[in-house]
Amino acid sequence: MNESKNFLRTIVEEDLKSGKYKEIVTRFPPEPNGFPHIGHAKSIFINFGIAKDYNGHCNLRMDDTNPTKEDTKYVEALKDAVEWLGYEWDKSVRFTSDYFPQIHDYAIQLIKMGKAYVDSLSEEEIREYRGTVTEAGKRSKYAQRSVEENLDLFERMKKGEFKEGEHILRAKIDMSAANMKMRDPLMYRIRHVEHFRTGDEWAVYPMYDFAHCLSDYIEGVTHSICTLEFENNRDIYNWVLDTLELTPPRPYQHEFARLGINYTVMSKRKLLELVEGGQVSGWDDPRLPTIAGYRRKGYTPESIITFCDSVGIAKANSMVDVAQLEFCIRDDLNTKVPRVMCVLDPIKVTIENYEGSESIDASYYPEDVPKEGIRALPFSREIYIERDDFNENPPKGYFRLTPEQPVRLKHAYIISCKEVIKDTNGKTVEIIAEYSPASKSGSDTSGIKVKSAIQWVSAAEAKEVEVRLYDRLFSVEAPQGVEDINPDSLKIIKNALIEPAVISERPDERFQFERQGYFYADPVDYTTQKPVFNKIVGLKDSYSKKKKATPVKTQEKKVQIDGEVVAMSEKQQVLFDKYTSELKLNSEVANTLARDENLSSFYEQTLVELNSPVNLANIVTNEVAREIKETSVDTLKFTAKQIAELVKMIDDKTISNKIAKQVFEEMAKSGENPEKIVEAKGLVQISDPAKISPIIDEIIAKNPDNVAKFKAGNKKLLGFFVGQVLKATGGKANPQVVNKLVAEKLK
Repeated sequence: MNESKNFLRTIVEEDLKSGKYKEIVTRFPPEPNGFPHIGHAKSIFINFGIAKDYNGHCNLRMDDTNPTKEDTKYVEALKDAVEWLGYEWDKSVRFTSDYFPQIHDYAIQLIKMGKAYVDSLSEEEIREYRGTVTEAGKRSKYAQRSVEENLDLFERMKKGEFKEGEHILRAKIDMSAANMKMRDPLMYRIRHVEHFRTGDEWAVYPMYDFAHCLSDYIEGVTHSICTLEFENNRDIYNWVLDTLELTPPRPYQHEFARLGINYTVMSKRKLLELVEGGQVSGWDDPRLPTIAGYRRKGYTPESIITFCDSVGIAKANSMVDVAQLEFCIRDDLNTKVPRVMCVLDPIKVTIENYEGSESIDASYYPEDVPKEGIRALPFSREIYIERDDFNENPPKGYFRLTPEQPVRLKHAYIISCKEVIKDTNGKTVEIIAEYSPASKSGSDTSGIKVKSAIQWVSAAEAKEVEVRLYDRLFSVEAPQGVEDINPDSLKIIKNALIEPAVISERPDERFQFERQGYFYADPVDYTTQKPVFNKIVGLKDSYSKKKKATPVKTQEKKVQIDGEVVAMSEKQQVLFDKYTSELKLNSEVANTLARDENLSSFYEQTLVELNSPVNLANIVTNEVAREIKETSVDTLKFTAKQIAELVKMIDDKTISNKIAKQVFEEMAKSGENPEKIVEAKGLVQISDPAKISPIIDEIIAKNPDNVAKFKAGNKKLLGFFVGQVLKATGGKANPQVVNKLVAEKLK
């Protein structure tokens, strides 16, 4: 990946510089015979992204040359996927069938040139005549037909006078070619099937290799970007266009590595088997790698695009760890979604010395998330906590509630266990507790020391919800089919309990359930009467946890790299432990740094300059890592000291995280100090309310309908107004200041 991440963009830039093309035109040409999956998302990201970045355009074209498998529902799903990911195609959706008359004319032209013939061999004979990799093929005797006879037969094929398989049109190239694709490839076959767009107008349909290159040419495509399995097809692509001697400019094909993810299958055939076999609930089942599945699970388009960007564009196929995708959605949601409390396996707690009830104001967001919003948490004598948050005989290192160890209720008080009530089977059914009145969160004067805080809900006000806990569909890294399905890929909890504001106020559709993970209100089954939430992803990589939990010591230092379990060296393990324990980095970031000597060395240099381990680690494992992969650590134009200076400006709130990425891009190109870039481009973050207020007033004045909706109770529109202000200031406005001012002005 080091040398090839940007090879497509390099080609595009060279073609523009040489004047080969005046405008870049790409295309996304899926077959409308299945629902798009994450592999299609990568192709969408590449084709639409390149066109956008070079001021060109990208066509959405359905490759509808096989009427036996195509359907309009797949067309709509493909269109929906492109739009959801945030891209726009040029003009209307195109179809290869739009060009059937022109493609047919080109076939006639090749016949007249003596470069194509109607073959009447059987399918078995054609396969036999093709030869092998080491033996040349044998040309069909029907290749000797005259131009007139070929034209007559092809016309009669078009009219539907022959049975399927009776005749086929082939290109006349070279039956001894090393590339077996060039051994007189098929151009047209007979199909007596109604096409979903052209009906029964045609009885012959072009093969992919013939139709694709000509469709590209007709549309004015410049760069036909496809996956590596079409590498050998490139010779046919070029032969057709060159032989027809078409007026330039003409398109050229370029291949990139397709996306492979462990614990995942992306074969359309295998996905169809899962759907039709009932192993999943449909094409939008959250366990499938389809775009529809990820959407229903709760993934955001931003996280999918970030993932596609992070895996890069390579020339060789490789396997990507699914944990990388999961990291992207966690990273995206971390700064967006409200934190709320939900108890999945409730156990009752009665606080015997508490009387009455109260309402506790609690923030939806932690201090490091620049968003504002509070809700009222009802608190009373009877509450529910998570069963796992109490242990009568705790193991070493257990920091939650025990008979001897008090614990804090998140946002509320510290409680201590006084009595454990069990049923006849010895199962704990209730805990009698006592609270400290002086221990209220935010004004604690109790002096009681606790080691953790746990989630809870008030028994009287909690809402019952259904929670669907999705895990990976397959239990092995390289699944082959249904035999590898994970039997525990879905667990449904019918009676989880959630704090009432989540349902009554509905501040968002996605939430972080404290200490549980990220969840999404199911877009199909959710109702106010029966709320349903899908688990998007856990807070940490649970699979890494499972590996660490194994009793085999030699496996404790193993993690997944490109689909394989690889052990850490002793040096790497020491770094990993340091990063997670001392510097408080999350395990995925720590793993990335510890395993890459160049990255860890660079990171250590930044720490010498600035004590901001988390923010430094984030920029090193993302931005710096990408630069090192594209070039090498020796050719970086910026230094560790400059990265520390950049992060310090983030810490000091001189610039926002968004602006920091812009500054970094300039640093990577020029090597200029970040302070000078910020000064020269006027990128200093705006925190002065006097400068921000007029902008907010203008946006509020322009959106009276949304103001009315907000005041009527649609509090989600706060995000709309904040986003408009940030957009108007080019991302320079301090999000925390904007949030506060907007909230005040909309009261």
